[in-house]
Amino acid sequence: MKAPPPLRGRGSVANPKNRFESIELVPEPAEIDQVSSPSTQFHTDSSKTIIAYNDSPDVGFDASINPYRGCEHGCVYCYARPTHEYLGFSAGLDFETKIMVKEKAPELLREELSSPKWGPRVLAMSGVTDCYQPIEKRLKLTRRCLEALLEFRNPVVIVTKNFLVTRDIDLLSELARYQCAAVLISLTTLDQRLSGVMEPRASRPDHRLEAIAALSQAGIPVGFLLAPMIPALTDAEAPAIVQTAARAGAGFGSYAPLRLPHAVKSIFESWLEQHYPEKKEKVLNRIRAIRGGKLNDPNFNSRMRGEGIFAEQMAELFRVACKKAGISEQRPRLSTEHFRRPSGSQLNLFHAQT
Repeated sequence: MKAPPPLRGRGSVANPKNRFESIELVPEPAEIDQVSSPSTQFHTDSSKTIIAYNDSPDVGFDASINPYRGCEHGCVYCYARPTHEYLGFSAGLDFETKIMVKEKAPELLREELSSPKWGPRVLAMSGVTDCYQPIEKRLKLTRRCLEALLEFRNPVVIVTKNFLVTRDIDLLSELARYQCAAVLISLTTLDQRLSGVMEPRASRPDHRLEAIAALSQAGIPVGFLLAPMIPALTDAEAPAIVQTAARAGAGFGSYAPLRLPHAVKSIFESWLEQHYPEKKEKVLNRIRAIRGGKLNDPNFNSRMRGEGIFAEQMAELFRVACKKAGISEQRPRLSTEHFRRPSGSQLNLFHAQT
């Protein structure tokens, strides 16, 4: 079947079959040329809790907050795309155009932090989808969650690829006073064109570097996350990305090779065919080389680093680049020693001041 044409402002061009559904809607060949970019829809998510837990040994955190499900950034490679299938949606266009909004996220967070059952620990924001995606500029759910975290002085680490994080420097600076905040800016490429078609509604690389500089100047621990590092497409940029991030003010960094769970495989293959057909086979073969002959490796021991000679070369390339740039591969240690449960009067005073 003929592949659909690229859609302006979207990473995916179609809705691949939901792996939990028995029925698939397949467009007629004549309909493919008529596909237009759908408008983004926002739906209320009525979740009763906001803190999610995981026991994955290779994630780096065991508790996270995600005010939004789905992500309008539309990054074609996003490993979180298949999570939309649990909602009855597709991992394709649905993931980036049907956004679930947890409107009560700040209130739920205060409730859970107030509970005697809560043992203070580092919370991750954007563990699944970006907490600073475009709708956050209007809804301010992430900002209000940060206000709650500051009230309780509970540590948080944020991962984002949106310059909008700089809006909340006031809150992050105050959290940093108590060793309760760190930010990682996701940097995948320095190529503006590549970023534009691969991460269509995320901030461009130069703006992400500006975000690193602004956060660093404000005294907030800030690093970068080179993820995903895409074999035969972006991996050669690693030294330049590390050096540029260091010059901007990043103090630490990490990386992760591309992984393509479930429907992300077909979405990424279609994207390569549309935008980089001459590189498609080399990229896919290199991915297979670090993923045991497949396009995805779900095993905890290898999914975050890959295996084989090319995976080792990627690791060494990143390690040497960090060493030359004077960047640590270790995140700063955050503290729970200042955690508190404010009384009702303290909370009222805080809101009166803000």
